[in-house]
Amino acid sequence: MDLHNLKPSQGSKKTRKRVGRGTGSGLDGTAGRGHKGQMSRSGANKRANFEGGQTPLHRRLPKFGFRNIFKKEYQIVNLADLSRCEGTEITPDTLKAAGLIKRTNVPVKILGDGNVDRAYTIKVASFSKPARERLEAAGGKAEVI
Repeated sequence: MDLHNLKPSQGSKKTRKRVGRGTGSGLDGTAGRGHKGQMSRSGANKRANFEGGQTPLHRRLPKFGFRNIFKKEYQIVNLADLSRCEGTEITPDTLKAAGLIKRTNVPVKILGDGNVDRAYTIKVASFSKPARERLEAAGGKAEVI
């Protein structure tokens, strides 16, 4: 087999319809577009969700819910997971290095699930009340940045 005898597989290539090329082609006159109507005109175009003038589905369905555009999104880390970090000073960079968070530019919140085994100094955006209490009971510090 060489490059000069490669061929596309049987039936994979079709010749395109050449419309408006005389009566013998079977696609003369209206060129397969039918008579009159919106899509028979040149430049005819309908958007993807157009339903022929009927009220579209996205307007027929009831709307519900509320999305707070001012909501703060936090990355969550539990106290039990802090033992995976090296050292006693914990910042978003050390949490990322330990694989506990994905991004350092999104704020981190420490939750109180689990116990603390060392006196950590944690510098993150937010703490839950139980997390702060357990951390300080173990001799650590909770600093908000």
